[in-house]
Amino acid sequence: MTTETVDAEAWGPGASWLLKTLPDLLGLSDTEETRAEFAELVAAQGNPQLVQSLHRNRGFRVMRSSRVWDSLVPAVLEQRVTVQEAHRAYQLLVRRYGIPAPGAPVDLRLCVSPSPREWALIPSWEWHRAGVDGKRSRAILGASRVAVRLEETVGMERDEAARRIRTVPGIGVWTAAEVMHRAHGDADAVSVGDLHLPRIVCGALGDPAMSWDDERMLELLEPYRGHRYRVSALLYR
Repeated sequence: MTTETVDAEAWGPGASWLLKTLPDLLGLSDTEETRAEFAELVAAQGNPQLVQSLHRNRGFRVMRSSRVWDSLVPAVLEQRVTVQEAHRAYQLLVRRYGIPAPGAPVDLRLCVSPSPREWALIPSWEWHRAGVDGKRSRAILGASRVAVRLEETVGMERDEAARRIRTVPGIGVWTAAEVMHRAHGDADAVSVGDLHLPRIVCGALGDPAMSWDDERMLELLEPYRGHRYRVSALLYR
């Protein structure tokens, strides 16, 4: 077996922390044993589409950023809009209110996302200009007031962590699940409330001719409990 290595270099405040947590960001905390367990489960269930997707994506790992705030803001911006609209809004706001990434080449225009306090100071008209409605901007403002408490969820028991994230007005099950798999590496977080996911999951794991909704999706994902995010991510690919 060929050993693969990654060379990493970091600079600026937090550089040592980033290098220390890089293995989690690359998905190395998603162990071979856990992924083998999932592969055995997929084989036992025998769904052809899922088996094929897992085969095509053998290197798929669930990453863990350990950065709740940096995962939460993009997730909130993705509520009820297309990915393209959310990415545009995030890019506009970060470039306007973030700071240039320390040490990065100027031509790359890399920016550091604003701090929770800096997000809270963005004027209402700038949110509007970026295409962010009041409900999403209010959710981010509310979360900024308890950002420290949200960061504390890293390392907490998964259900308790998700409950704390959902205490912020405007952050529901879908957003909490997105944060849980991005920041916490939760391989079981199901994004209930997603516009397309129930159709994709129900079409692949159930009868494509039957109606689909969140309830039916959760029923079909139940045999994969503990790995339900893996299933949904693979079926999306």
